[in-house]
Amino acid sequence: VVIGGGYIGLEMGSVWGRLGAKVTVVEFLDRITPGMDGELSRHLQRALTAQGMEFRLGTKVTGVKKAKSGVELTVEPAKGGDAETLKANVVLVSIGRKPYTDGLGLAEVGVTMDDRGFIPVDEDYQTNVAGIFAIGDILPDRPMLAHKAEEEGVVVAEKIAGHVGTVNYDAIPGVCYTWPEVATVGQSEDDLKAAGTPYNKGRFAFAANSRARASGDTEGGFVKLLADKETDRLLGAHIIGPDAGTMIAELVLALEMGASSEDIALTCHAHPTLNEAVKEAALAVTGKTLNS
Repeated sequence: VVIGGGYIGLEMGSVWGRLGAKVTVVEFLDRITPGMDGELSRHLQRALTAQGMEFRLGTKVTGVKKAKSGVELTVEPAKGGDAETLKANVVLVSIGRKPYTDGLGLAEVGVTMDDRGFIPVDEDYQTNVAGIFAIGDILPDRPMLAHKAEEEGVVVAEKIAGHVGTVNYDAIPGVCYTWPEVATVGQSEDDLKAAGTPYNKGRFAFAANSRARASGDTEGGFVKLLADKETDRLLGAHIIGPDAGTMIAELVLALEMGASSEDIALTCHAHPTLNEAVKEAALAVTGKTLNS
């Protein structure tokens, strides 16, 4: 049983599932991968369900205890209802992370931390103590990602050396290493709808991509691009399918450089490659796909 339907819980659960274990995911919310584009989240759930993973959404865990053989969990509907017992050999608790700042002597040197253990910094990543900088997972209200921390580290080194540098947090990719793989960058369709931002959408399925068909990786995957309705500037990119984590880099660059969907559509992509799906999705933004 995996408690928590976020990225890490699903990644570990999908590994166990492929190794032959029966995996049940218990999630308090009514969907998995909160914060991910809703369409991708639904497709990922369908794909994992087809692989044998079971989902108990809108469900909270009220108790866990060791049994003679394994573990027993008491669960009930998040909105209230009758409790029931789930039995498992192993339980993975995957409901969030906390910063590793305990025992580092930060208080002794005067570094300020908030009540959760995160370290506030200024625009140069400097703490309240001159000469002490902080990056990575110990910063509040930022994604806990290794590649994001690396970018912050480079910026700090540049600033210490007297140069300039910045991290564009709107262009930090996120990848869920399940199978199928999921990768996203920028705003989701849900974000744009909530903000009332007019947008155009281009979607292209891997089922129509030559490389994916040749390798048999066509089931349910697609590339989705979201562009501003007035300017055509790329606002978000979302991929579910083979090698999505590698494919997203092109779209991170496009987002960083302020590219339009037309810029991507007019860029020659080698054939046969998975990345052709990116070009086709860009063409689809204005209804001009070649191979859909």
